[in-house]
Amino acid sequence: MPLRALFTRFVLALLVLALAVLAAVGGVSLGGSGLFPVALAAVVTACVAAGIVRDGDSPFPRQAAVDAAWRTAAVTIAVLLVISGCAVLAGGAVTAVLTGCTLAGLLARWALRSVRADWRSGGGTVIPIAGADSRPVRTLTVEALGREWLRTSAALARTRAPLARQALVNRRQEALDELERRDPVGFARWLAEGATVDSDPTRYVSGNSATGYDAA
Repeated sequence: MPLRALFTRFVLALLVLALAVLAAVGGVSLGGSGLFPVALAAVVTACVAAGIVRDGDSPFPRQAAVDAAWRTAAVTIAVLLVISGCAVLAGGAVTAVLTGCTLAGLLARWALRSVRADWRSGGGTVIPIAGADSRPVRTLTVEALGREWLRTSAALARTRAPLARQALVNRRQEALDELERRDPVGFARWLAEGATVDSDPTRYVSGNSATGYDAA
């Protein structure tokens, strides 16, 4: 095992041991009456976390809520006991400073991760491909819709950012819906003859929904 990994594990083990000692000191100093507010705070935070997760998009909301509840309760108890133990050993002022620094570090880390995630996902750019047509699909001609379908097909093949890919998928769906609205018969013929990502639907779709045509 690399020396750096061993050193990292050693430091983490010392940190966990120190936190365990602080939590033990904090629990002893609080006593039975002092542990009741800690337990109450754990219950409250567990309920809040469970409610947030249950309203999310997890495929198993009940299990996700249970997991979030007990993990949040455990973290809440551990944090409160560590703060209490630190206050006993180092005093209230030092504890306040350490708590503030820890919160600031966590907030900075969260902000940095958010910025990195946004940058990796394309920075919120909808379609970062040259030649994009940002006009609503209802204002485009059939030929422009066909070009949009082909352009987004090529763009989707070389785009990796999740937000940009989702925007391309949405744009393609809008273009297909509009082509079908313009000429359901021609659109169905295009699908029946093996529509692919690189086939031009305008060879089959007409702007006149009453006629339809096959230009091939």
